[in-house]
Amino acid sequence: MPAYRLHYFPESGNSYKLALMLTLCGQTFEPVWTDFGGGVTRTAEWRRTVNEMGEIPVLEEDGERLTQTAPILLKLAEQYGRFGGENAAEKFEILRWLFWDNHKLTGYMATYRYYRTFTPSPDPHVLAHFRKRLDDFLRILEQHLQRSAFAIGDRPTVADLSMTAYLSYPSDETGYDLAASHPAVSAWLGRVASLPGWRSAYDLLPGKRLTHYAR
Repeated sequence: MPAYRLHYFPESGNSYKLALMLTLCGQTFEPVWTDFGGGVTRTAEWRRTVNEMGEIPVLEEDGERLTQTAPILLKLAEQYGRFGGENAAEKFEILRWLFWDNHKLTGYMATYRYYRTFTPSPDPHVLAHFRKRLDDFLRILEQHLQRSAFAIGDRPTVADLSMTAYLSYPSDETGYDLAASHPAVSAWLGRVASLPGWRSAYDLLPGKRLTHYAR
């Protein structure tokens, strides 16, 4: 059985994606808290010794460092035979939603939430711009989930684990009451949260938390 170490910080939805995937696949990992707020990932030493891309998370599998969340999710899905595509069409759909999530939903929600909640004086014009984009992406997702139980059909895949991660954080961080504004998205989050072994981000990812500034 592989030995895993996960470099993370608790507020990182991308870290949560990997922690949740490993947990749902019955795997354990050694948590390695990283001082993202203190700027450690921007240091030359950290980039030389941990991840040259300067990003969190990093998953070590038997000492090999793996980076970039989406390909790691796909690797784990193949490795453990869970949450992957069963044919070429499903694999294409998983990739389609993973790319959309990384470029649109996760990309904007991660930035919006961090800027809104974990920085002391966010520019309201910047926040409004990100909010407008997120409203559009969530509208797309809401319409899709009115027709489909999960991202690619009637069963969950890594696309769902990826897209739900940042949306699963508390509403006082995201700024969205999804049950009120996007009921299909909220119901989908509930379906994912009902998977056996599911745990919340702050349950899976312990350690010092970032200062919360949002009111």
